Amino acid sequence: MPASGPASTSTIAAPSPRRAAQLRSIRPDIQIVPLRGNVETRLEKVRSGEVDATLLTSAALKRLGMPDVGVAVPVEVMLPAPGQAALGMECRTDDNVTQSILTTVSNEITFWAVSAERAFTRALGASCHSPVAALAILDDGELGMRAQIFSEDGSEMIQDKARFDCGDDDTPAKLAERMLANAPPSIRSLFAKA
Repeated sequence: MPASGPASTSTIAAPSPRRAAQLRSIRPDIQIVPLRGNVETRLEKVRSGEVDATLLTSAALKRLGMPDVGVAVPVEVMLPAPGQAALGMECRTDDNVTQSILTTVSNEITFWAVSAERAFTRALGASCHSPVAALAILDDGELGMRAQIFSEDGSEMIQDKARFDCGDDDTPAKLAERMLANAPPSIRSLFAKA
């Protein structure tokens, strides 16, 4: 008869407090270790057995010619950080040549979605190290935003959603305020606006 012992705990390398909190919210039994660095460094930690898994962006993997590495985590399971994967560019107001080039790569829908996500983040008083996730997507002429805020250890989470017109930054801000008002102290204490 095999010996019964404690279940094996997986060790996952998480590159940010947000991802660590999200993972712990889903699987409180896993061990999270911080790991930053380039894609190859992080993949080597998995190959060597130092960690069982790590989180990487699909955009980085595609850019490096590694589209078949790993398994995509659907946004229904883990929302991205506000503004994740959006590029922002600016130029001098008197640089007409650069401005005309930028208009060819600008995407108005992405602009409005990221603006809403940033309004939500500002209203929280969050930073890039805060355990917050948000995603705004154009749906039937309106933006639909889903958002989550977590305690550091992921044991508590508040989530909510809202629909609003493009360019409406007030509704995302009110969503943040409502979520903070409903959050326990373990979450509220992490945000400057709490």
